Amino acid sequence: MTAVERAAAAPVDAALLPALRRRTTAVLVASQILGGLGVATGIALSAVLARQVSGTEALSGLAPTATVAGTAVLSMPMAALMTARGRRPGLVLAYLLGALGACVVVVAARAGNYPLLLCGMAAFGAASSANLQARFAAADLAEPQRRARAISNVVWATTIGAVLGPNIAAPAGRSVAGLGIPAAAGPFLWAAGIFVISAVLVAVLLRPDPLLTARALAPREERSPKARSLRAGLAAVSASPRARLALVTVAVSHTAMVSVMSMTPLDLAHHGASIDLIGLVISGHIAGMYAFAPLMGRLADRVGRLSVAGLAAGLLAVAMFLAGTAGGSHGQTAAGLFVLGLGWSAGLVSGSALLMDAVPQAARAAAQGLSDLTMNTSAGLGGAIAGLIVAQASYAWLNLAAASLLVPLAVLVLFTRTGNRNGDKEDRDGNGNGDKEDRDGDRNGDRTRTAADGSPGVRQP
Repeated sequence: MTAVERAAAAPVDAALLPALRRRTTAVLVASQILGGLGVATGIALSAVLARQVSGTEALSGLAPTATVAGTAVLSMPMAALMTARGRRPGLVLAYLLGALGACVVVVAARAGNYPLLLCGMAAFGAASSANLQARFAAADLAEPQRRARAISNVVWATTIGAVLGPNIAAPAGRSVAGLGIPAAAGPFLWAAGIFVISAVLVAVLLRPDPLLTARALAPREERSPKARSLRAGLAAVSASPRARLALVTVAVSHTAMVSVMSMTPLDLAHHGASIDLIGLVISGHIAGMYAFAPLMGRLADRVGRLSVAGLAAGLLAVAMFLAGTAGGSHGQTAAGLFVLGLGWSAGLVSGSALLMDAVPQAARAAAQGLSDLTMNTSAGLGGAIAGLIVAQASYAWLNLAAASLLVPLAVLVLFTRTGNRNGDKEDRDGNGNGDKEDRDGDRNGDRTRTAADGSPGVRQP
């Protein structure tokens, strides 16, 4: 038995769980504030920097796309690492890779090397992967009926850093003027230092590891390496219609958001907006993404995951109408971007909670990696196509194309809700999945975990 396996099998005093939940959440909130600051500081001007280095607007969308692609590519290796070693090693490695990528971006910008810039942006995406995975770490120890709120609390924490990030992009750019570094690359130098601090924070304070602790509370048969393999995670998602809907929800929400958001700075610049104004618009968008996440979490726990997924589709549709018809109205564009953030928040929180409800505990880390791989791969493709659509048509056509992605999501949500009405009543205790049996083995609200052989397990407080 390895040291990690011994840690996962170690007895856990259930009476200490409330305090452990609070400590874990506090550490993740702090890391999210820093991680959000670093990501938002760099990403705010990534398309502008790419246009400067490449010399063409058609390639500008590839910079944020490379970041999303990097996040996608690293999702499954991170899931494998977390499955084997826990959340802490995966998050630390991701933040350090993000810092390395940010440094590569700075070097590439100074050298005018566009391919190297894309490589740096891809590694920079590791920090985004860490921020996304942190939401699942917050829910590892959460009670089933409070999972969406646990996820949303950590998502909310990103608000502070993410809103400040775009606004310090200009000062960060000015700070490197004497170093021969383009102003648009300055934020990446700052981001590198921020990611290192985040890695140290997680490495020192995220103890005990929430995922390993959750495994110690799981039924005995779910602790085997076979039950938590990547193949087991894929099989769990394939076997559950609601898990597949969860993947569609987060993928569509993320793709629509990334496609429109990444091209908005260029559209604003075309209509005479300054860098400072662009930063304010992106800050408002990021506030919509994160600041109202607790509201989305409460709604998902109270009225069900499916209802909030439907709300996400509606909000995203409104956002694309506002942004796509704004023209030179910066205020309308800002309103559209804010609503776009709200729609993304509703989709991410409801989809993430629905996924955790739908798969067994042992397979969750692998299923979550698959979820992030799907959403970021889709968003990467969307971001790449977005630049071409804007270059060949217009920003308005981009919004129309993104809105078309919402149709299959809305159909699936309606179809699943209809299935709930024809079958079991939708569970109101936080599952929102139509089954009265909790996915962790709790039946009819009983919080006592029971192993497959009928013997009692660890009683939750």
